[in-house]
Amino acid sequence: MANYIYPAPGVTGVEATLTLEIEADATNDQLVVPSLQDITVNAANDVFTWTQLDEGSKKQVATTATNSLSMNLVLDQTTFFGTAGSGSTASAAGVFGMSTQKDLVSFELYLGDESDGSTGKTISGTGYITGLAPTVTADAPVWVSPITITVTGDYTVA
Repeated sequence: MANYIYPAPGVTGVEATLTLEIEADATNDQLVVPSLQDITVNAANDVFTWTQLDEGSKKQVATTATNSLSMNLVLDQTTFFGTAGSGSTASAAGVFGMSTQKDLVSFELYLGDESDGSTGKTISGTGYITGLAPTVTADAPVWVSPITITVTGDYTVA
C-alpha cells in the first residue's frame, strides 16, 4: 500500500510548514510562516533542443534547472511586516522586509508527516523572496498574498 505525504491541516507538528532565515544572519533567528493556503514546489529543468540534417527528429539535452517555491498566505501582521519592519534578522524584517531588502534567505519546507505516521521530508535551499502582491476584497475580507521564493542553486531533500 502507498505511503502518502499527509500534511494534516490544523494538526500541530504534522502540518506543512515554511521556515525562513536571512542567510547573512549569524544569530540563527528563524521565522516560521503561518497561514499557508497552498504550496507549489517547482523544479523545472531547461532543455536545449537542436536539429540535425541526418535525423528525422529533434535532439534534446537537459540543462540547468530553474527552481522556485510559490504559495499563498493569509497575512499575519507580525510575520509579514516583522517586529521592526526591517533589520538583519528574519523576525525583525518579516517577509515584506526580507523581500524589499533583497535578502538571500535560507528556507526549509516541511512537507508533512506520512500517512503511516512517520516523519516526512523537508526541502531546503536558499533564494530570494519575490512576487508579493497582497489583496483584499469585500468577498474575501482578509489580506492574502502570493509569495515566491526564487531558488538559487539546488534543493536539498532530507
